[in-house]
Amino acid sequence: MKAALLTYSVSRVFGGVYEVTRRAAQSLAEQPDMRVDVFSLEDQFTSADVAQWQPLAPHTFPHRGPRLCGYAPGLARALEQADADVLHVHGIWSYYSLAGRAWSRRQHRPYLLTTHGMLSARSLDVARWKKFFAAAVFKNTVLRSAQCLQAFSEHEVSEIRDYGLRNPVCVIPNGIDLPGRAPTEPPPWCDHVEPGTKVLLYLGRLHPIKGLPDLLRGWAEFRRRSGTEAKNWNLAIAGWGESGHEAELKVQAQAASLSDSVHFLGPQFGDDKAAAYHHADAFVLPSLSEGLPTAVLEAWAHGRPVLMTPECNLPVGFETGSALRLDREPSAMAESLAQLCALSDTERAAMGARGRLLVAERFAWRKVAAQLRDVYEWLAGGGPTPACVTLN
Repeated sequence: MKAALLTYSVSRVFGGVYEVTRRAAQSLAEQPDMRVDVFSLEDQFTSADVAQWQPLAPHTFPHRGPRLCGYAPGLARALEQADADVLHVHGIWSYYSLAGRAWSRRQHRPYLLTTHGMLSARSLDVARWKKFFAAAVFKNTVLRSAQCLQAFSEHEVSEIRDYGLRNPVCVIPNGIDLPGRAPTEPPPWCDHVEPGTKVLLYLGRLHPIKGLPDLLRGWAEFRRRSGTEAKNWNLAIAGWGESGHEAELKVQAQAASLSDSVHFLGPQFGDDKAAAYHHADAFVLPSLSEGLPTAVLEAWAHGRPVLMTPECNLPVGFETGSALRLDREPSAMAESLAQLCALSDTERAAMGARGRLLVAERFAWRKVAAQLRDVYEWLAGGGPTPACVTLN
């Protein structure tokens, strides 16, 4: 079995999708009698990050015109020459996905399309006019032509059906790696936070859909209400900004007199990211919409307790006592933050341990890769429908 994986970027430019596609490809390549080729667009971080894909060697191609459009004729030509049994397309908002559909039509071979939560109402509202144009030009055709769509959760299946798609859908979550050793690097906030105080970490994209303005409002309310106990906590925001959003967040934090407790750390990758998770006392994701958030799985893998909104679509975290619910209204958010603050170190450690066990049992990459391979073989050769697939 040979699969071709098609993605917008093989670098940090693609945020959490980069981590998901990279580890999915590597884990698939470890499956018996499985070969994987990766095709992508080039960007400013390709040369720095492509080594992270080893032993795979992604094929990357320059684009013409606006980066967002992703028109890359070299990629389309190389894909035509790939002797793959099935194509796996990650994402929907660029020309490369249209190249995947063209490959399928010419080769008479199937493709699986992973939407990565991009069909949620919240996601569709961001840059709505651009997405409306993309839908009219190519996105809807690419979606409807896919022989199967991948959703990360049952909630995402509902979003796919609400969009009007009736393709078969396989429900296969993101995977995650359990860290093997404790990092030796210091936390990235060591120059900002007094020793002995606690840190609530956000790590990810600095984008309006992540709900960080709500978090800052809730954090301000929490500090007003909780007094001395709140003074022992800091909020560390690590990530890369988009369209000036980081600057907006800094202005908001300063206006609310939060500069002494909210710290912007910039992007964190590799060992620095692992150190951030390891040294944090808890993790927070106030997102307005997620398919299945890799950052939450990473926090659990490091044994961190989590605060997250229901829109993160990981109800199993609440069910297993691995996470606390975070509502976006400032007063309710302050209550959740106070609830975390009131837990003892032992109680927070137990919550994190439950999250780590959850990751090991349900989200290990080897399990995810085996499910993906089953879907590939079904698409390429027929046979019984895999248990993870819903046909309509």
